[in-house]
Amino acid sequence: MTTYPFTYRTKQDVLEAAASIIKEHFRREGGEYTSATEAQRFLMTKLSCRDQEVFAILLLDSQHRLIAYKELFFGTIDSASVYPREIVKVALAHNAAAVILSHNHPSGITLPSQADIQITERIKKALELIDIRTLDHIIVGEDSYSLAGNGYL
Repeated sequence: MTTYPFTYRTKQDVLEAAASIIKEHFRREGGEYTSATEAQRFLMTKLSCRDQEVFAILLLDSQHRLIAYKELFFGTIDSASVYPREIVKVALAHNAAAVILSHNHPSGITLPSQADIQITERIKKALELIDIRTLDHIIVGEDSYSLAGNGYL
């Protein structure tokens, strides 16, 4: 059994420790993000307690193993400006074969807005031009919502 040297002062400390353990598991065990459940578990630990909107991506290799997690855009309590060009730059810099998009809704309500659906489509099209697959867009709140799992991707 592996032990981890974490000190838990706040709920955010616990979530960061959990995210670190999940991330290390996927790196060490060769785990793949092949279902929304694995990605949702990881992203819930990273984004569920944030009080502003954060847009992040999981960068994956061709076997859907985690290369990196990057928080790219930060907003207010109900919006964040997202730029597909910057996502493309980060994906290329990490030599990603696929990505999972994510952002949080600080309100806790995870249903996607029309703007969420539109930006997902714009990002997907931009990444397709350079042969990078968009596997999902997961919205995190009190629970999580998979756009792919609900027919949007």
